[in-house]
Amino acid sequence: MAVDSILSSPLGPPACEKDAKALQFIEEMTRNADPVQENVLSQILSRNAQTEYLKRFNLNGATDRETFKSKIPMVTYEDLQPLIHRIADGDRSPILSSHPISEFLTSSGTSAGERKLMPTIKEELDRRQLLYSLLMPVMNLYVKGLNKGKGLYFLFIKSETKTPGGLLARPVLTSYYKSDHFKTRPYDPYNVYTSPNETILCPDSFQSMYSQMLCGLYEREQVLRVGAVFASGLLRAIRFLQLNWQQLAEDIRTGSLNPKVTDSSIRECMAGIVRPDPGLADFIEKECSKENWERIIIRIWPNTKYLDVIVTGAMAQYIPTLDYYSGGLPKACTMYASSECYFGLNLNPMCKPSEVSYTIMPNMAYFEFLPHEPNSLTSTRDSPSRLVDLADVEMGKEYELVITTYTGLCRYRVGDILRVTGFHNSAPQFQFVRRKNVLLSIDSDKTDEAELQAAVENASRILRERNTSVVEYTSYADTKTIPGHYVIYWELLVKESSNSPSDEMLDQCCLAMEESLNSVYRQCRVYDNSIGPLEIRVVRNGTFEELMDYAISRGASINQYKVPRCVSFTPIMELLDSRVVSTHFSPSLPKWTPERRR
Repeated sequence: MAVDSILSSPLGPPACEKDAKALQFIEEMTRNADPVQENVLSQILSRNAQTEYLKRFNLNGATDRETFKSKIPMVTYEDLQPLIHRIADGDRSPILSSHPISEFLTSSGTSAGERKLMPTIKEELDRRQLLYSLLMPVMNLYVKGLNKGKGLYFLFIKSETKTPGGLLARPVLTSYYKSDHFKTRPYDPYNVYTSPNETILCPDSFQSMYSQMLCGLYEREQVLRVGAVFASGLLRAIRFLQLNWQQLAEDIRTGSLNPKVTDSSIRECMAGIVRPDPGLADFIEKECSKENWERIIIRIWPNTKYLDVIVTGAMAQYIPTLDYYSGGLPKACTMYASSECYFGLNLNPMCKPSEVSYTIMPNMAYFEFLPHEPNSLTSTRDSPSRLVDLADVEMGKEYELVITTYTGLCRYRVGDILRVTGFHNSAPQFQFVRRKNVLLSIDSDKTDEAELQAAVENASRILRERNTSVVEYTSYADTKTIPGHYVIYWELLVKESSNSPSDEMLDQCCLAMEESLNSVYRQCRVYDNSIGPLEIRVVRNGTFEELMDYAISRGASINQYKVPRCVSFTPIMELLDSRVVSTHFSPSLPKWTPERRR
């Protein structure tokens, strides 16, 4: 399909009048990026002028950039944690925001292993909904006829808790799916799902997945796009089909619903969907019983035009597996968002994953950018005076994202490293490079070097009774298995060969490591089933010396060489795997509870 470049102006021929308005809005915002940003900052500072946080800095009612930049410091989550805990404990005074905090959005873990609590306000749902409303108008420029079928999206809610002060704390997507913005969304022929709301809103992951898959199979000819939030979620759905296709086919053959699906709202809505279809059941049994599952997505859903999944950042590791199951279908990464803020969208959603760039929408928050120069001195690098405005970033340079939001975050370091790849009108476009300091990630988990080090130290204590220690280690996220899992390579110093650690003891080391990792990892293991048991591979003595020799042979300095704590380079992986003497897996699930530790 020949498509004009979306980077020309205007964006392209809209599919309908509603799309035309959305595309026009994108043009207006991106043409006026700097004035829009100036206005956003002024609005945020004026409405939150009487908050406890802003009053600390004596702005005296000023809402201009110069005063803001000279008086407000950059902060991290840890800096704001005491204030956030007060809000969580029930303090309703205007601490960060003049608007009442409506709930907390949970994000990846802090250094203490807890989930972050990001305060939000009701009107943020409107801002998020606005960004969602721009996605399909852009996609319709590239893929025609999406109003002629449906999307098979595997969407799930996750557990939620209440803070001591009674506010809900839950992931941002759970908040959105449970909101009226999602549940009572108006009919849009370009955005129809095969999954009824009841199947998405079921808290039991098996019942939710089973019923969503069943709906997708019944409507296999109608499905034009298949998706999940992350690539890992879509692969989990494929794995679920591999494990459950016989029961699904039986339900379709008999027109009944698996008795394991007990949720009354699901059973009620599925009563109008489930029907006997022996021909479809035969087809599913024929395809799924084959040993080769290559191209299974387009074998089952033959009209699929693209996959709608995030495959940037840590999710890029899943691209080869997605290609295998989909026959190389295009993978659309449509938007860039976090618990703290929704940032922007991809104006060229059908590009290759390696070329994905997101255009920051200047109306969403006030954006600043800290030049990312890993080798410079910290004191210089982190100086607030070096922050660059949205319209002033430079092509090809990397920056750490810093945001000021309507919810009360001021000059908050998100921790994302972005690279400028171009501009749409005056709004910059960024490639997501990585999360700062993250070593391992399978799903929504993020494990950094300090956390991995602490987990190894805790687990290695088990070995002391056998007079054994861990002398070196490295790791990688193994995504060849579904679900993926953490692999840790250990080189041991066994001081008494007659008293070396038993297999059972090393299995317990795997569990001890898991117990040491953050609550996001443990939730993925226990509740979401999106991460498999942690694996320790013990390598023979001298392996890490060989690793150093290899690095030096490739030009590394012997004086500056440090063992990489995470590896992905194939020759290094092959070297490590060729030296493995034993493998061990976590024998049980780690402890996890949805209640927050305080």
